[in-house]
Amino acid sequence: MKSFNALLRDFCHIPLLDLADAAETNRYRNSIWSFYCVASLIVLFPAVLFIFRNDFAAGLVHFGYFGISFVVSLISLIISITLKNARREKAWLIKNIPVYFVYTWGMASSAYVFYLTDHPFNGVLNFFTATVIMLTVFQLALTAFSAMTLCGMLALLPGVYKAFGFSCAVFFVFFSLLLVFLSFYKRRIEKLYFSLLMSQKKLLEARTFGNFTLLYESKVVKFSRTKSTELIAYLVYKNGSSANTKELISVLYGDFADSERYGSSLRSLVSDVKHSLANLGIQNFFIVEYNNFRVNPETVRCDYYDFLSGDAAAIKRFAGEFMSQYSWAEAGAAFLEQKALKLNA
Repeated sequence: MKSFNALLRDFCHIPLLDLADAAETNRYRNSIWSFYCVASLIVLFPAVLFIFRNDFAAGLVHFGYFGISFVVSLISLIISITLKNARREKAWLIKNIPVYFVYTWGMASSAYVFYLTDHPFNGVLNFFTATVIMLTVFQLALTAFSAMTLCGMLALLPGVYKAFGFSCAVFFVFFSLLLVFLSFYKRRIEKLYFSLLMSQKKLLEARTFGNFTLLYESKVVKFSRTKSTELIAYLVYKNGSSANTKELISVLYGDFADSERYGSSLRSLVSDVKHSLANLGIQNFFIVEYNNFRVNPETVRCDYYDFLSGDAAAIKRFAGEFMSQYSWAEAGAAFLEQKALKLNA
């Protein structure tokens, strides 16, 4: 068993801190998915009431299914929003809570549809839809995903055998196990990709003590627009947390900047940053997800991040100046100064 665990660890294990950015991506995608479900179910409620207006028993079963789905989606949405600023050290464990909360209901709802609404085909379809969405949209916690998928499979298997026969039950088990296997294969690919990012981290550096400077292979990264550097500086300051368009416009152009007027300017900055980094071959550092922007701290060396992690050399290098060319960084400088005093006391 120990040799198997060691083999599995070598094959697909990724340190939890390296997965912090993936956890933020999961949290963001889950918030979008949960919002879509909440909005869709609000529209469907009247339709269910109308269709089953003359069949109270059937209507109650279907309304219960949609009602529970609505509550689960709403809770998941609220949790996703609440966990936005969770600490990176625990991000993978905490930010995935709403994702697996929804997936648990996905497995339970498959059995609900299969047995209680007497729609076995829809129950199986619900099971595979939920599993494929998890596999393709999210980065997975293998133990949780495997356990939930196998529990869902075992819950439906007797019904599948009874409703569709032996051969269909065999295929059902085969494809369920195949999805679990693919989750491990997917993690293997992700592990290899993370290894490439670690090699990039040796070349990409963000210096924040004094003036902010971004370097790649010991050369300053140059952008076409002056504020592109400030955009990256602010996201480095955010330490992996997302910033939306409104927040960035306020920081870069002033608290009273008009969103419509400066929205195109921000889009130009984003395009400039993406183009400049791509030309250098820098990957997965600057991340854009619709209205959210962030950097991935696991892909860059940074004195600020070293300081926050308690690195003695970084604490010693800090001399009271932090991204000195930007007024919004004054609060960060004060925070670091207080932290340095406590650590040196």
